[in-house]
Amino acid sequence: MTTTPETINRELVPDRQRADFVDALFGINFPMQLEPCIFAIASELSSDYRGGYWAFQSLGNGGFYMAPDDDARFTVRSENGFEGTMTADAFGVTVCLYAYSRLSFIATKPAATTYARHYHRLREYAMDHAEVAAIIAATD
Repeated sequence: MTTTPETINRELVPDRQRADFVDALFGINFPMQLEPCIFAIASELSSDYRGGYWAFQSLGNGGFYMAPDDDARFTVRSENGFEGTMTADAFGVTVCLYAYSRLSFIATKPAATTYARHYHRLREYAMDHAEVAAIIAATD
């Protein structure tokens, strides 16, 4: 019998639950480390990024990412030579993968372990994303 992996669902975290949601996942590391890192990487990867409100997404595998709440497309230039455009959602996935990876190497434990776990959960989700080719090209 062959089984196929199920698609990982995402769900928008309601505004009123955002603070509690990220606190449960990352504690004080979210406002002090992860969120500023995400915003900095967004600026590094795209000159189109000018700040703004980000939507929080909860993943069915326990993962999390945030993405600009915007209909715009972002031109992305990554450290590995990738150049292309992507939707705000794909940009958010890409930026969060960068942040999780970067922080998994420089944060102290247990935060580093948490970031590594979230990197793998988000990458698993990204494999079914409509823009998987651009996300992987920008991050690998």
